[in-house]
Amino acid sequence: MTGGPGPELRTARLLLRRWRDTDRDPFARLNADPAVMEHFPATLSTDESERFASRIEEVFDLQGFGLWAVEVPGVASFIGFIGLSQPQFDAAFTPCVEIGWRLAAEHWGRGYASEGAQAVLEFGFHHLELDEIVSFTTVANDKSQRVMQKIGMHRDPAEDFDHPATPGWHGQRHVLYRLTDWDWWQRRARS
Repeated sequence: MTGGPGPELRTARLLLRRWRDTDRDPFARLNADPAVMEHFPATLSTDESERFASRIEEVFDLQGFGLWAVEVPGVASFIGFIGLSQPQFDAAFTPCVEIGWRLAAEHWGRGYASEGAQAVLEFGFHHLELDEIVSFTTVANDKSQRVMQKIGMHRDPAEDFDHPATPGWHGQRHVLYRLTDWDWWQRRARS
């Protein structure tokens, strides 16, 4: 599964890179953690996690971007993923490019998600020249919503939606956040 060449993104503390075979076991543990998966319909089995990791690599090979494995050099070789994807369901805001993250619980509260997300936004707007990037999560996922706000995304409550892939699930109602390239460049100019 070792990922081929592809863009690596670096921040002050993080390396966002292609996946390695050694990432699969910690990824399976992360996906089996009820705390990490609290805002998803269920945890993932080892087989489901393996298939997900394989899909991540396939998408990277096809598109040249995707969900980067996150490493904290000198601290942890794999803590989860941060990256871009294209949702495969129909909604008022699709087709689109989504930014998302999933980090192991022991690495929460350190600002890694927002730090890595800033690098991913830079890649999306600067290198891919995207017009807009969205993010969404369940209404109850305050932690992810705080990251979305911290990275400059905005929510219009009128755009909240029922996720079509989770009918009947108590977390089906989702919030949608957006960031346009204009807002991104304006924010960068001010900082």
